[in-house]
Amino acid sequence: MLMTTTNVLEGRRIAAYKGIVTGEAIIGANVFRDFLAGVRDIIGGRSGAYENALREAREAAYEEMQNDAERLGANAIVAVDIDYENITTGKGTMLMVSVSGTAVVIE
Repeated sequence: MLMTTTNVLEGRRIAAYKGIVTGEAIIGANVFRDFLAGVRDIIGGRSGAYENALREAREAAYEEMQNDAERLGANAIVAVDIDYENITTGKGTMLMVSVSGTAVVIE
């Protein structure tokens, strides 16, 4: 399924608007990953564990949104927006990714 952050698709006509679709994913980052990320933050560099967790969450959220669009009979999603949140609780850190867009039928 074609997904884009733009409101239009160059060279394609939007034949029908099916509605707003969303996808959310929350992934808990375990204590070991939290510890390693803290070490990376202290000495510098990128945290591969968090990058992988964010990638997994983003892909899960996109998949959920795409399934939503397919249920509505759409073949594309326009105006896609992505939001990331880091939720810290007494038990650790959770990473949340939410995506939304407009499900459409394109010709």
